[in-house]
Amino acid sequence: MAFIDHECRPLGSLSLLFTCWKAFLLAIALGASVGPDYDTSTSLFFDRVYGQQAAVSALAQRLTRWDALYFAHAARVGKVYEQEWAFSISHSGLVSALTGLVPTDLLGVDDGATVLEPLVGIAVANLSHLLSVLTLYHLTALVSSDRRLAFVASILHIISPAGLFLSAPYAESTFSCLSFLATWLFALSYKHRHSTVKRGVSLVASGALFGLSALFRSNGLASGLLFAVEAVRCLISFAQKPGLSSLLSLLFPVVGGLYIAGGFAAPQVIAWMRYCDGAALRPWCARTLPSIYTFVQEHYWNVGFLRYWAPNQLPLFLLASPVLALLITSGIQVLREPSSTLNLLAPGTNEPFRLLVRSLAATQTLVALLAITNYHVQVINRLSSGYVVWYWWIAGCLLAENDRRRSIGLAVVIFFVMYAGIQGSLFASFLPPA
Repeated sequence: MAFIDHECRPLGSLSLLFTCWKAFLLAIALGASVGPDYDTSTSLFFDRVYGQQAAVSALAQRLTRWDALYFAHAARVGKVYEQEWAFSISHSGLVSALTGLVPTDLLGVDDGATVLEPLVGIAVANLSHLLSVLTLYHLTALVSSDRRLAFVASILHIISPAGLFLSAPYAESTFSCLSFLATWLFALSYKHRHSTVKRGVSLVASGALFGLSALFRSNGLASGLLFAVEAVRCLISFAQKPGLSSLLSLLFPVVGGLYIAGGFAAPQVIAWMRYCDGAALRPWCARTLPSIYTFVQEHYWNVGFLRYWAPNQLPLFLLASPVLALLITSGIQVLREPSSTLNLLAPGTNEPFRLLVRSLAATQTLVALLAITNYHVQVINRLSSGYVVWYWWIAGCLLAENDRRRSIGLAVVIFFVMYAGIQGSLFASFLPPA
């Protein structure tokens, strides 16, 4: 029996490939320990938060880098400094809660002297990544009925250029998992188009999961575009044929969209209640929309429209350019004609699915453009892991009969593997890019 069989045991095969890829990346990370760190922030962090006698595993030492320090600190002691609100309160809260469930007595470890939070964060990241791979397979099979395309697209998500960021205690893996599950539920709602209740439950549940994804990463707010488009479609249907069923169909995407807005707004409300009740108010408290997230991003991280457009940032734009080119090219092509990648979505058939795929392509393109104009552009190399359309497009290239398209797909796979490997070594040594 073949170990890799996309027809008879696709999920088992994907799990095996996932395990092999993770072993490869973790070997790179641990191998990087033969040299000194470029930055000593990790060792200083562990000494000050856990004590100099704390037991720190090599894995936690190598993967608690860059933003992971903020996540681990918040998971251990909560949000202490204002700038920490740039990072997901939900991710650190989840890790903190799960750490509290670790049976330290049974494991023979001292919770006060053992670095647990980063290890729990690493476990959450890897489990979330595996679940997102399996969910992407089911989502693609549902939308296209092409299990071969689903298998290849899922492999591409495994070897995503996000690399070790999907294994480290970051929020990217959890965001991808929640986004893919939410998209699958959204697509499933079209399968229930003859049952108003089932369709409504799927849409509202999808909105709730997208709302959770926005709690983990603010770019999840862009997924509201799916619900806005669906609400417009249902509004047109209601105008053409008024009735209770069409009214409920309109209500469901509106409720789902409100969940997404709530997912972004919830941390802002919590912060407002904490910082904006007293005499010494922070500057953002007086704004029309008092968002601590946008203030912290601007004030501490210099995030804003064209703020990253400086000569010294040119290398980072060049570094991000391959992923940006893939996201924008695939997004525009699929937006114009979904059947260019998903062959079974021929014009005139599966119109709701075609609309969904186009909305996903528009969302992906929007995030890529925001990365160019507003974000620290290099983060797109890891944010991209949470969007499905480019995986479909690259998989379509790999499976195409056209030699030119196949060569493009192969070149992308080579880039994925090389970038993830090199980035993993740099990340584990606390070297940029982050």
